[in-house]
Amino acid sequence: MKFLEVISSFSSLIAIVSAVPASLPITKRAALDDFIAGQTSIAANGVLANIGSMGARSYGASKGLTLASPSKSDPDYFYTWTRDSALVFKALVDRFIDTGDTNLQLEINNYISAQANLQTVAGPTGGLSDGLGLGEPKFLPNGSAFYGLWGRPQRDGPALRATAMVAYGRWLLDNNYKSAATDIVWPIIKNDLAYVTQYWNQTAFDLWEETLGSSFFTTAVQYRALVEGSGFASSIGKSCDDCDSQAPQVLCFLQTFWNGEYVVSNINGEGEIKRSGKDAASILASLHVYDSDAGCDDATFQPCSPRALSNHKAVVDSFRGFYAINNGIANGSAVAVGRYTEDIYFNGNPWYLTTLAAAEQLYYALHQVDSAGSITITSVSLPFWRSLYPSAAPGTYKSNTGTYSSLANAMRTYADGFISIVQKYTPSSGALAEQFDKSTGAPLSAAHLTWSYASFLTAVAARDYVIPASWNAGTPKVPSTCSASPAKGSYAAATNTAWPDFPCNTATSVIVTFNVLASTSPNQNTYVVGSIPELGGWDAGKGVKLGADRYTQDSPLWYGSVTLDAGTRFEFKYVKTDASGGIVWEKGQGEGGTANRVYVVPKGCEASVALKDWFTS
Repeated sequence: MKFLEVISSFSSLIAIVSAVPASLPITKRAALDDFIAGQTSIAANGVLANIGSMGARSYGASKGLTLASPSKSDPDYFYTWTRDSALVFKALVDRFIDTGDTNLQLEINNYISAQANLQTVAGPTGGLSDGLGLGEPKFLPNGSAFYGLWGRPQRDGPALRATAMVAYGRWLLDNNYKSAATDIVWPIIKNDLAYVTQYWNQTAFDLWEETLGSSFFTTAVQYRALVEGSGFASSIGKSCDDCDSQAPQVLCFLQTFWNGEYVVSNINGEGEIKRSGKDAASILASLHVYDSDAGCDDATFQPCSPRALSNHKAVVDSFRGFYAINNGIANGSAVAVGRYTEDIYFNGNPWYLTTLAAAEQLYYALHQVDSAGSITITSVSLPFWRSLYPSAAPGTYKSNTGTYSSLANAMRTYADGFISIVQKYTPSSGALAEQFDKSTGAPLSAAHLTWSYASFLTAVAARDYVIPASWNAGTPKVPSTCSASPAKGSYAAATNTAWPDFPCNTATSVIVTFNVLASTSPNQNTYVVGSIPELGGWDAGKGVKLGADRYTQDSPLWYGSVTLDAGTRFEFKYVKTDASGGIVWEKGQGEGGTANRVYVVPKGCEASVALKDWFTS
């Protein structure tokens, strides 16, 4: 996500698997399906690679903290954001619940422990005693405060973090770990809910960290956090009375962003850029308030609601023909989607995550109408439906009718089109940056953006009808009069991070990442060479070449990864080479400097490890 000069948000992912209903068949599109199959693994690994401290691209990040990107310059995203981390881990929690991957659970536990500590870190916005510090948007990779100029406070992070932890807390309860839910997870959630109840009616910087005012995205995720936070509290024998009193008022305020055609994403403030209000943040908000049991509720802007569909059309159409790569694409067909048309960050381009979000909303909408067994077209949603199906008319169409099938298939084709756009502009490596060029489609801005990878996973999960659990959105009644009387929150440090011994699946293979600080000249490269075939069998010409894209004078980092069988013992050294064929082996280890480095790949739950070495001259 871009922030005054830097970074990222995310979406929901996987929790309860629902078989694709027979009434809504999935049309196989071989080229797209093949891309999705390959890219899903790349995206999953891409997320994990950026999580400290064992991720392949996370050198410098503490355990459980997620880097927005390993990029350290142009732009510098080498920080951890509360919002972005919460969105990533909501995706990972849902994925863990769906797959049972215990390696993901280890990451989730580390994340929660790290957040317990992060809540206590005082920074420019304040500390924990009055909750103000919870509005601090980002921290250094080691978890300490960031004091540079920034758009602060940001009030969506605590709400999103509470949502991610509630999802995991429910799993703990369902699997007989109530004490962990009550004693470890709840105290963190309680602080975040207190922050929301106390500060929801105060202005803050928006999702993109540029506009100070009231944000539709922030308000929407705050409402969800209060509703499901109260429900979770009840499930563990606690209560959140302030959640119950404030949620209706937050919902009431949420309605004020709707102008009759689309969501005006930011109100009550002036930003650095004058905007129309048409903003992909509103589509992302629809994803994060999605509830499989809520139907097409307008008040909560559910993905299939008339308001959300009308807004989807307004936002997407604002980019139709706006970028050169969108020229010639017909109305009703997918286009590359950016943040908002007035965007000037990196000269304003499409983003992978916003284009994916456009698809994800439609996949969720398809699930909702299929669950309802009908599609209802209103005067508000009619322009959206007519852009896909010109003969669409107001009315309700049951799932056993030809009109329903035509409408549903048109929506699915449209949704797949956004994935195809991402496919077209994804490099052969599968690496997802933040943006792609509006004229050429080339990747731009921060490389390996964690949010981009997570957004791919959530969009594909939605396409496959792998649906997050309900948060009990229901069809709430909006108060006739909005009130702005926030609660007074109370806060306390969450000190218990003693996790129970969860069963795990022992990893048979492990990603081993080599990180070495090695000062080199411009014409030199660094390799890791060792006693096993994967490291060249002591042949320097066959060793593993390390990357230097994060190399700086202060931190001359070379890094790279190999996958090895658990229990493998090997010896190795680091080697510098130059263009003329010169080879410099590092000095040996131990007394006399003659011994090789020795490592044994651990046998355990972790599927990745990271070595941190210095080149010995």
